[in-house]
Amino acid sequence: MLYYRVKWIVMNRNELDCNYFLEFFSDLRVLISNEIYYICASVKTDSFSIRQGDLQLKCYHFVKQVTSQNISVYRYSLETDLIVELFGYWRHGVIKKLQSTSISAVRRQNMNHFKLRASMVVTQNDTLNHLEDYRDKHIDSITKHNYFLTKYFVQSFNATVQFSYVNSWGYFNSTTGRFSGMIGELQSDTADLGGTALFFTADRIKQIDYLSMTTKTRIKFIFRSPKLSITDNVFLLPFNGSVWLCIISFIILSAILLLIIMLVEFRYTTVCYPGDFRPNLLDTIMNMFGASCQQGSYLDPKSLPARCLILLSLIILMFLYASYSANIVALLQSPSSKIRTLQDLLNSALGVGAQDIVYNKYYITHETEPIRKAIYERKMKNHNGFIPLDEGIKKIREGLYAFHVELAVGYKVISETFQEDEKCGLQEIAYLNVLDPYYAVQKNSSFREIVRLALFKLREFGIQDREHAMIYTKKPKCTGGSSFIPVSIIDVWPALLLLGWGFGFSAGCFLVEKVLTLVRKRNRIMDTSAVFFKRSMK
Repeated sequence: MLYYRVKWIVMNRNELDCNYFLEFFSDLRVLISNEIYYICASVKTDSFSIRQGDLQLKCYHFVKQVTSQNISVYRYSLETDLIVELFGYWRHGVIKKLQSTSISAVRRQNMNHFKLRASMVVTQNDTLNHLEDYRDKHIDSITKHNYFLTKYFVQSFNATVQFSYVNSWGYFNSTTGRFSGMIGELQSDTADLGGTALFFTADRIKQIDYLSMTTKTRIKFIFRSPKLSITDNVFLLPFNGSVWLCIISFIILSAILLLIIMLVEFRYTTVCYPGDFRPNLLDTIMNMFGASCQQGSYLDPKSLPARCLILLSLIILMFLYASYSANIVALLQSPSSKIRTLQDLLNSALGVGAQDIVYNKYYITHETEPIRKAIYERKMKNHNGFIPLDEGIKKIREGLYAFHVELAVGYKVISETFQEDEKCGLQEIAYLNVLDPYYAVQKNSSFREIVRLALFKLREFGIQDREHAMIYTKKPKCTGGSSFIPVSIIDVWPALLLLGWGFGFSAGCFLVEKVLTLVRKRNRIMDTSAVFFKRSMK
């Protein structure tokens, strides 16, 4: 009960000597966060002193002390951690308060070079060589950022810090019932501070205290926008549905009108066409369709109305063809913006991978939401889903690949390795539904309130944002425009598919006609044979 923010007032009518109370507290865990006051006689001032004792966390052994009656007296040494501060006087029913604030976490921020213990997560050994020189910022970025913040707030209340290093934030071991890594050191009282921010999860709440969001980090899928032909049929995009409907209607109506003109010519004029040509709807539709594809007209109109109709149709369809071709060229060079959600990513042709790092493996492999789980099962589990950072960024550059990585880390490598035009079209999709990482301390730590206030000050004064800007790289700006993209098979695949279906349909029609011709020839032979047989019988 000494810990839970209960203010204690200790009095003893039979013993008013101040030294007696120091002996009384000598075997108690009176920590820096406690609010314990005692009233003892002050001989020199003919009054009662109201004093407050606190013990630092490092050592719990007290030595009997003799304190002076001066205001705000501290006695702190390696041999004793008991500090006595004079809170005020009580004399003749009047209290004279000597402290400027009654909030102990504000009043006790001078820790007299007390050594705090901080645990840091280091995933690569080279990080220890570049904690303060801002080199290789993309390696253990969150560790380096919180390293600076830890040093700053420790210095702010005149303490020192000793760092220990682990290779993970910590996994729960069901056999031992304890965590490993940084959480394990906080749990086992070998560290006071979690020197690397960590994500908020339900299983950690009972083991550590979360204080403040110190690092604005985002972990998402980064990928280059694929070509439009990957997600759409570019041969249908130049015109919307109403324009396509108008074009088809124009071809059919023009064919019908041309058929009417030609039928009138045959019936009421002396116009003659070569051979045994007779106008019909199918021929006129094919003629207008060929004109729309800029193949000209195989009909040679003889009358003025027919010539005017075909000429007008060719002019109109020429403008449509020019607009269509220009749009096709532009669309072949355009990126797609249709991959915006995890469902789009799952259904796309993009490969998927994640940086080979502890939290990526934990969160992605333990995901239970259907779409996220399907992404791991179908696109990552059997396809070497966890790869090094450099390899993942290289695959992003090659295209058709989404890489799950901390944004600042990924953009740092991208800004150094990509060409300017390759930095255009970068897209992001969030995968993890987590808050920003929190700074943590031991559960029920006596330093909790002091550290929390110090972290808030770092954020309010702009120091936290300054270190974030120094370490974390923003998304590179697109300043180089876009380069020419060569046309590949995938771009013209719908046209090739249509050509293939056309070949198949033509071959089918040819076979049907061939069979029909053979059947008709056979029938004629049989009819001829039957006639000959009847004549011979007669």
